[in-house]
Amino acid sequence: MGDLKDRLRADLTTAIKARDEVRSSTLRMVLTAITNAEVAGKQARELTDEDVLGVLTSEGKKRREAAEAFDDAGRTEQAAKERAEFEVLADYLPEQLGDDEIAALVTEAIESTGARDEGMRAMGKVMGVLQPKVKGRADGGAVAAEVRRQLG
Repeated sequence: MGDLKDRLRADLTTAIKARDEVRSSTLRMVLTAITNAEVAGKQARELTDEDVLGVLTSEGKKRREAAEAFDDAGRTEQAAKERAEFEVLADYLPEQLGDDEIAALVTEAIESTGARDEGMRAMGKVMGVLQPKVKGRADGGAVAAEVRRQLG
């Protein structure tokens, strides 16, 4: 079993004992999402730490998008709840890359693939090189936007 999943379970127990409602409900939700991912498909399997990180990243993205949607709809209380859940998930995610770091990685990937002259046709090639480097550390949409900006 992965260390990250064990840490999530231990932290859930701690949160329940401390009567931390937001933390315990968020950790329950993410552990359920991990279990669902384990039993999805034709054969049940144990998720690696990298797979668990993928689940945490997608759950965090859902929380950010929901908070924005609730803000746009004027439901600030619900948006605050989504943000609080995201903050709990952020404790388990790797440090997020800043805009400058993303730009530097994109420049490096374009140079290493020799895609500078190919323009937008090389986007797939550049993204293929970038994805392993930024996985879980940056939003894919932000990375793709920076690639478009530099290639365009």
